[in-house]
Amino acid sequence: MAAHRPGPLKQQNKAHKGGRHRGRGSAQRDGKGRLALKTLSKKVRKELSRVDQRHRASQLRKQKKEAVLAEKRQLGGKDGPPHQVLVVPLHSRISLPEAMQLLQDRDTGTVHLNELGNTQNFMLLCPRLKHRWFFTSARPGDLHVVLDMAKVADTILFLLDPLEGWDSTGDYCLSCLFAQGLPTYTLAVQGISGLPLKKQIDARKKLSKAVEKRFPHDKLLLLDTQQEAGMLLRQLANQKQQHLAFRDRRAYLFAHAVDFVPSEENNLVGTLKISGYVRGQTLNVNRLLHIVGYGDFQMKQIDAPGDPFPLNPRGIKPQKDPDMAMEICATDAVDDMEEGLKVLMKADPGRQESLQAEVIPDPMEGEQTWPTEEELSEAKDFLKESSKVVKKVPKGTSSYQAEWILDGGSQSGGEGDEYEYDDMEHEDFMEEESQDESSEEEEEYETMTIGESVHDDLYDKKVDEEAEAKMLEKYKQERLEEMFPDEVDTPRDVAARIRFQKYRGLKSFRTSPWDPKENLPQDYARIFQFQNFTNTRKSIFKEVEEKEVEGAEVGWYVTLHVSEVPVSVVECFRQGTPLIAFSLLPHEQKMSVLNMVVRRDPGNTEPVKAKEELIFHCGFRRFRASPLFSQHTAADKHKLQRFLTADMALVATVYAPITFPPASVLLFKQKSNGMHSLIATGHLMSVDPDRMVIKRVVLSGHPFKIFTKMAVVRYMFFNREDVLWFKPVELRTKWGRRGHIKEPLGTHGHMKCSFDGKLKSQDTVLMNLYKRVFPKWTYDPYVPEPVPWLKSEISSTVPQGGME
Repeated sequence: MAAHRPGPLKQQNKAHKGGRHRGRGSAQRDGKGRLALKTLSKKVRKELSRVDQRHRASQLRKQKKEAVLAEKRQLGGKDGPPHQVLVVPLHSRISLPEAMQLLQDRDTGTVHLNELGNTQNFMLLCPRLKHRWFFTSARPGDLHVVLDMAKVADTILFLLDPLEGWDSTGDYCLSCLFAQGLPTYTLAVQGISGLPLKKQIDARKKLSKAVEKRFPHDKLLLLDTQQEAGMLLRQLANQKQQHLAFRDRRAYLFAHAVDFVPSEENNLVGTLKISGYVRGQTLNVNRLLHIVGYGDFQMKQIDAPGDPFPLNPRGIKPQKDPDMAMEICATDAVDDMEEGLKVLMKADPGRQESLQAEVIPDPMEGEQTWPTEEELSEAKDFLKESSKVVKKVPKGTSSYQAEWILDGGSQSGGEGDEYEYDDMEHEDFMEEESQDESSEEEEEYETMTIGESVHDDLYDKKVDEEAEAKMLEKYKQERLEEMFPDEVDTPRDVAARIRFQKYRGLKSFRTSPWDPKENLPQDYARIFQFQNFTNTRKSIFKEVEEKEVEGAEVGWYVTLHVSEVPVSVVECFRQGTPLIAFSLLPHEQKMSVLNMVVRRDPGNTEPVKAKEELIFHCGFRRFRASPLFSQHTAADKHKLQRFLTADMALVATVYAPITFPPASVLLFKQKSNGMHSLIATGHLMSVDPDRMVIKRVVLSGHPFKIFTKMAVVRYMFFNREDVLWFKPVELRTKWGRRGHIKEPLGTHGHMKCSFDGKLKSQDTVLMNLYKRVFPKWTYDPYVPEPVPWLKSEISSTVPQGGME
């Protein structure tokens, strides 16, 4: 028979102390190999001792330091892409050519200008510092260029004025850049040495105070001499890099050279060859490529030509004859060009992602099958049986005569005549009153002729009267929406049951059920939807971080062969527009419903109505769409907002290609003169077609006769049938009463209503009706280039920037 063995949870009573000291060894001997419960649980949880915890922490710190150092060495080093620096002057008095000339220090390294010989765009190679920079520039007035270049720049160099810092154009540019997401940046002041010696200290103090508001804890560097330019270059090389999440998970490329090969069938479309350095992640040829501002395309192959800007060119041993050495160098260069151009990858048609962005809907999908003849005959028999009615008729009455005999007599509405008379009398009184008011206005006012000056004529020529009238109407609608939210007038010419037939009443907007798959529009058959968007996003990001992808590694100089590209892309590049390409993650070319949390920009007060066409900068994409605005709540239903309000964060819903967050969002509105004004900023929240945006309509009525808890309400409806149709819907008042319709009175829409308390004569009776709404399919990936911002235009739309 087996003996019972106590487990680790057996109660252990504390032994009596025998008067002698007990050490750790004696306690372990008395325990006879047993372990305490706390020790067992520690082993299960795999807790480490203090020494092991300190060792692990030191290892993690060491790994992080090594990762930061490796990133610094790779960026701008011989094995990594050049350090791309975007130079942005924030004031009109700053001389950009002079600043770029100071940065082109030929004593520091070798300077390579671009093919067009433009000094605003050059490569600086410095073997002594083991670093290479690629400098580009953009004026703050060219908004699209600045935003696009900031998406791929490693560092932004802001040039400040010593007296004012930045002007209104620079302040507007900074607002857009901060909303999009700033990479690493550096501040430099140009022209402070040109001031008198006494004013230099005051200018620095004043400028530091102004800069602290926008850039806290940042130092100001000087850029007036060659020595200061060298210090600036060292600062750029040793600066810690800040990451933008939307670009670190994707491969991207800035085009250094572009070539176009037209197709045989059509000269307007062909193969675009983009050459540049791979950044971000490994570039796979089977993934799709998004060219910013032009759309998504497929790649044919990736070539690997020789690096045109090597940091350490291959050295040749010195020969006795210098002419022989020159000859060897020349032949080696030719061989490198011939051998260096090799094909890295070619697209595999079986693994290449498709460009299909929309689902091709089947009109017969989900339809019922056509009924058979047996089912039709059964339905007819059922209708005949159900239509038979038993009636009491006199003897000798035929079936034809029995059809004309009614069950009961008609009843006349006695009360309705009285209220009908009162209604007509009130209408006559209102007409007389309006006529009296109009006659008084005619007597009170008179016309006068005032002389006009020449300045008024010149001013009036610049004013667009149609645009002014539309803007006035928008301001009126926004004001009415603030005063009477969601209230609409019941039409007199159309029955309310027809006008609001798509609406429904809800007992509670928060808790009442609403099926998200109910009555979906035809556009929902064209979009894609994830079964679980969060899990799909996590799995794709995990693959990016852990899985090794075949393709061009980060830092390689490659040439991408992109198929079916319009010739307009090359024409814009040759005119000076930068060409930027991003590799798409899986599913990012497919259309779905995007929800973005946005907040109104404080510098813009122009009313923005829902379903109005706006320009979106969502992550690396740029497109036009007409959004819906809804409340940002945690419920399952979200109320529609007719205008983009300034006091709260709203959710903008549009049809657009799938983008995995995090991604910044900027909303612009194109003016009549072609300029783009910043409307709102925010971030991408989710890709969810099931998010329900509910439009509320409030019908209002006025108490006509008030009893204890009963009242006669009029002006909510104008016929008896509408009252009976909306009878099940609950009523409420502006002063907090609840009620319902008892019965209609008369034929003019008067109704008897009961409430949970006595109504006041100045109260208003309301009825809430709800309908789900969907955005318009107005997605357009082609955004026209905006007119550059002028200082006078910005000063009239945004607050003045610069120093006070």
